[in-house]
Amino acid sequence: MEDEEYLAKAKERIISSLIKHKFLKSNRAIKAFEKVPREEFVLPQYRSNAYSDTPLPILESQTISACHMCIIMVEEDCLDPQPGDRTLEIGAGSGYHAALLAEMIAPEGCENPGHVWTVEIHKSLVEFARANLERAGYSDRVTVIHGDGSKGYPPEAPYDRIMVTAAAPDIPEPLKEQLKVGGRLVIPVGAPHLWQELTLVIKKRDGSLKAKKLGGVAFVPLRGKHGFK
Repeated sequence: MEDEEYLAKAKERIISSLIKHKFLKSNRAIKAFEKVPREEFVLPQYRSNAYSDTPLPILESQTISACHMCIIMVEEDCLDPQPGDRTLEIGAGSGYHAALLAEMIAPEGCENPGHVWTVEIHKSLVEFARANLERAGYSDRVTVIHGDGSKGYPPEAPYDRIMVTAAAPDIPEPLKEQLKVGGRLVIPVGAPHLWQELTLVIKKRDGSLKAKKLGGVAFVPLRGKHGFK
């Protein structure tokens, strides 16, 4: 009971901080962050730190992104996921980001719920994410796939939204191809473990891409055919 009270207060504090510093802006993002139990997506030894605004280690030398970074990527001036969107995530990690997406594209009571397909290259993380999503109640809205996310996931393409949670040297061609016209793709682009630019891509009617740089970030490297070797 003490653990639950501590986490509830910690969550209230981080939400207030994220709103104050203008990371959390839209009602939909606020509701999603309030609803998803981040503590269910971290390793047990980091449970009490779930709402600290810092990356936390998971498995395979990967991390769950800091709270503010998770929010930046799903806010309306970035990915802006909408109810009903078919959404692809590259890099399932612990499953937390996919759960946030699920709350935004398939909220409770949604008449036309969307779905998240998340691709993870590490088998141990596939199992970790699936277990976390099942326990937190998102397995009906999120499908976790073991594979090379740099190739996207052709069976369910095209997608309204694509989110990449690992840094790539360039935007992978398969992801550009699997994005719908009018769709949005967000990805960190740059050197592994160093400075990267969070990049928002919107596909125009003629199939061309409009890219916008949103600022410097530091993500783990994307592995696979179109990532870092």
